[in-house]
Amino acid sequence: MWFSKFGLNFKVLNIVILTIPFEPIIFGYQINIHLILEYLAFFIGFRYYLYLRKGTEDSISSMNRLSIILGAVIGALIGSRLVGFLENPMIELTQVNLIQLLNTKTIMGGLFGGLLGVELVKKIIGETSSSGDLFTFPIIAGLFIGRIGCFLSGINEFTYGKVTTFFMGMDLGDGLNRHPIALYELMFLILLFLFLKQLQKHKNLESGMLFQYFMISYFSFRFFIEFIKPNIFFVIGLSSIQILCLICLLYYHKTIINLFQYAP
Repeated sequence: MWFSKFGLNFKVLNIVILTIPFEPIIFGYQINIHLILEYLAFFIGFRYYLYLRKGTEDSISSMNRLSIILGAVIGALIGSRLVGFLENPMIELTQVNLIQLLNTKTIMGGLFGGLLGVELVKKIIGETSSSGDLFTFPIIAGLFIGRIGCFLSGINEFTYGKVTTFFMGMDLGDGLNRHPIALYELMFLILLFLFLKQLQKHKNLESGMLFQYFMISYFSFRFFIEFIKPNIFFVIGLSSIQILCLICLLYYHKTIINLFQYAP
C-alpha cells in the first residue's frame, strides 16, 4: 500500500516537474515562473558582481562605476525594448499593441544597448579604463537563470525552435517536437563560463578582453541559433536579432581580426 501510494505521488510529481509550459499554482494563484526567475537572475547577477568587485582591485572609482552601471541599465532598457519591437514589429497603433510593446524585450538588445550606454557614459565622465570584465561572469549567471525560465515557459516565450526530428526535439507545449533552443543555450553558457574562467587565469590577458570575448562568443552563437527559430520578419534573409549580432561583431571587428591573426 505504501509503495502504491509512493508510486502515485511520484507520478503526480513527475507531471508537475516535466510538463512544459511549467505553470505551478500556489495558494490558488498561477505563478509566472519565467518572471520570477527573471527577477532572480537580476538579483543573483548583481550580488555576484558585488562579490567579485569586493575581491578585485578595481581601477575605476566607486562614483564612476556607479555612473557606468546606470548607463548600462538605461541602455539595456532602451535596447531590449527597441530590438524586441523590431523582432516582431506592429504596424497598427492600438492600445493593445502599445501595452504589448512595453512588455516586449530581448536580452540581445539589452546587452548591446547596455554596451552603448556604458561607452556613452564613459565618454561623458572621461573614464578610460576598461569596465566590462567585472560584469562578464555575473551576466552569464543571470543569462543562465533567465534561460531556465524561458525553457520552463515553453511556447509561451519565443525561445523555442522549429519543428524537428532531431533526437533532442521536445514537446514545449503545442504537441510538436521542437528544438529546445533555451536548453541549447544553457549548455552553451556552461561551456562559455568554463572557457572564460580558464582564459581569466592567463596573467597576460589585457583588461577588457574577457568581456569582449564573451560578447563575440555569445552573439556568434545567437546568430547561428536563430536559423532554427521560426522567425517571420526578415531583412535580406536575416532576422532582426541576426542583424544585431552582425552589428555587434562589426563593433568588435578589431578583436576578431586579432584572434585570427594569432590563432595557431
